[in-house]
Amino acid sequence: MIPFRDDNPSQSFPFVTITLIVLNVLVFLYQLLLQSTGQLDAFIAQAALTPHLVLTQPGLATWGDVFTSMFMHGGWLHLGGNMLYLWIFGDNIEDTLGHGLYLIFYLACGVAADVAHILSAPSSTVPTLGASGAIAGVLGAYLLLYPQARVQTLIFLFRFIRVVSLSALWVLGFWFVLQLFTGVLSLGGEGGGVAYFAHVGGFVAGVVLMFAYAKIRGIPVFQGGFGRRGF
Repeated sequence: MIPFRDDNPSQSFPFVTITLIVLNVLVFLYQLLLQSTGQLDAFIAQAALTPHLVLTQPGLATWGDVFTSMFMHGGWLHLGGNMLYLWIFGDNIEDTLGHGLYLIFYLACGVAADVAHILSAPSSTVPTLGASGAIAGVLGAYLLLYPQARVQTLIFLFRFIRVVSLSALWVLGFWFVLQLFTGVLSLGGEGGGVAYFAHVGGFVAGVVLMFAYAKIRGIPVFQGGFGRRGF
């Protein structure tokens, strides 16, 4: 199931969302350049987040990795998937929060995601990278505000590919449950692969932060609830 567009136009130009996408792409291109010169592993060791180092060697260098790791990716699919989700859902959250507050929100969700990952795998010596945790916060905020927004989604059924219109409640709710379920199953592993609890932590942070902001500003949340429009 791959979402590719929502039917929820924003009222302002998403400057920050586009800037974040551009920065992520540029950093990835820089990673490819380093890979061609044999320097990528050293860069990842220096700039990616390693839970064990953060806990055993706390300081500006290791905690700075919380931010630098948000703009790094492990491959084209990793980058493409993250940027697709940010492009689809980020503009509406930026529209709601405003450009400056949206950037703070995005970074805060990324920090929360990294903290969740560190707590779930404190002894891991595997470098972690990617914008997934911060973007998960955007998804959580979107689900809270627009659960009944329609999302155009590709569904793969064996040899058949269908485009269906699903509510954000189902698309993002399914994504969160999948991350949580897979994360629980991965507990006790070596800490490699996908940092599922970073996704869970970022998503929960996005819901909590947006809920607090919505209450302060009087913005309705979970409009329509489960609704009667089905999927």
